[in-house]
Amino acid sequence: MRIVIGEGSCGIAAGAEKVYKSLKNTDVSCDISITGCIGMCYLEPIVDIYDDENNLTRLVKVSEADAPKIAEYVKTCDKNAVKDLIVSDEDSEFLTKQTRIALRRCGIINPEEISAYEEADGYTALKKALCEMTPEEVIETIKVSGLAGRGGAGFPTWFKWNAARQSEGEEKYLICNADEGDPGAFMDRAVIESDPHNLIEGMLIGAYAIGAKHAVVYVRAEYPLAIKRLKRAIEQASEKGIIGNNIFGSDFSCDFTIKAGAGAFVCGEETALIESLEGHRGMPRLKPPFPAQSGFWRKPSNINNVETFANVSWIINNGGEAFSAMGTEGSKGTKVFAVTGKVKRSGLVEIPMGKTLRDVIFDIGGGMKGEKEFKAVQMGGPSGGCIPKELIDTVIDYKALGATGAIMGSGGMVVMDESTCMVGMAKFFLDFTAKESCGKCIHCRIGTKRMLEMLDRITKGEGKEGDIELLEELCYSIKDGALCGLGQTAPNPVLTTIKYFRDEYEAHINDKKCPAGECSDLIEYRIVADKCKGCTLCARNCPVDAISGTVKQPHKIDTEKCIKCGKCYSSCKFDAIVKE
Repeated sequence: MRIVIGEGSCGIAAGAEKVYKSLKNTDVSCDISITGCIGMCYLEPIVDIYDDENNLTRLVKVSEADAPKIAEYVKTCDKNAVKDLIVSDEDSEFLTKQTRIALRRCGIINPEEISAYEEADGYTALKKALCEMTPEEVIETIKVSGLAGRGGAGFPTWFKWNAARQSEGEEKYLICNADEGDPGAFMDRAVIESDPHNLIEGMLIGAYAIGAKHAVVYVRAEYPLAIKRLKRAIEQASEKGIIGNNIFGSDFSCDFTIKAGAGAFVCGEETALIESLEGHRGMPRLKPPFPAQSGFWRKPSNINNVETFANVSWIINNGGEAFSAMGTEGSKGTKVFAVTGKVKRSGLVEIPMGKTLRDVIFDIGGGMKGEKEFKAVQMGGPSGGCIPKELIDTVIDYKALGATGAIMGSGGMVVMDESTCMVGMAKFFLDFTAKESCGKCIHCRIGTKRMLEMLDRITKGEGKEGDIELLEELCYSIKDGALCGLGQTAPNPVLTTIKYFRDEYEAHINDKKCPAGECSDLIEYRIVADKCKGCTLCARNCPVDAISGTVKQPHKIDTEKCIKCGKCYSSCKFDAIVKE
């Protein structure tokens, strides 16, 4: 038998490292190793046990106190020892209903050992490309596949590669954008932490295709585990001659470097990323020229994100036709989503394009927590938009999502229920983009600030007649005038919430009420005397002593003292406290 413990960032945060150490301290004689995140983040820590015939028993929500049980199971093979930890059939469907290409090895192999990657057909695609294909044939295969950039814009990958290849000059650069900054998005982080050699292999194939001898990974410094494992993977690949000179005996040579970014969201825009790579402040350049003609150090450069490169080796090994057979006419292959928010099963989901939002949220994600009503889903992060429940059957492809006012984006999918204030949600994302604006252009620097001020007034009950119309006018002015994608897409959350939830804006402005009961300035807590049992639980949980009353007698809230934290509301067991 062998034991494999999921040690992605989510697993470690949930206690996987403690589980690993506790298992090491038992008298279990089998091999104990680690893997990355398999995507079932809501069930971490996860421990996979493989028997001698490679049959899997998956244990979930494991704690260090469970080590003796696991040791007993390994010794006796009696599943009764761990029956309370075995993943349910229902939760197993989270993975079985997916189609995994970019994530195919995540949570399965040891990300810190190159041998594990090679045993799983690693670097076979690179060898095939270098020894059996010309750079033009590689680009043609990517063209046939229909692979589009997975960073958000969905631009054809082959076109960018071909443009960089045709650019004159001996010195060219291939750059990976791993500056994943969307709130709620963690796809790229998981791929690097769980399968770093897959990124390296995809990048080396891309570098060969465009004629680049230098590969650079621009990754945010807030991903220390991803950086650590990627560095180790680069060292291992270099030791084996997979990175360096005359790779696999070919004429192709390429080196690798890692640049840790400071976490500026605007550096997700390719020209701002290049500026940051060169040591300058991350601010976008005017285009043209495009990076394919004049990029890093003014040399021809190509930039794709992590997920795009994670598909490349599979396409080379299986053919472009196999990839294009999945998806829709205009959106080929699979797409990875980070599903978060008010959904039961949060984590990483990879599905063929053409599935619907309902398929992801309800079929794979298990529906809403607490059986509350689905309200909306935010697609594309701060650059995307909110899609309401009426459009839950929207097909997941670039065109269909764009028609709703949202975008595919890098793959963040934040699910919201009836308790979410849509005005507050728009304010949250706009607050993010306003802070992340580089300030280069006035429309983005000043416009987002003015919009945020208006949304702040509205959520405080200080909205005025005409605010909605003024917000819309500002949105379109910023979209038209901003220099880069950050400013051009920043109004999307506001525009889509106004489009689909205008009644909530009107309630905040005209009635001074928050229908979702989320804006603290517009709500008030009150105790219903007939329901109050006088248990004193609410009074004991109130941090400002705003609740008074005697035992077994109805209590009362002093609205002057109340800070509207909601502690009383959530602690009451008799539904005696109402939020108005």
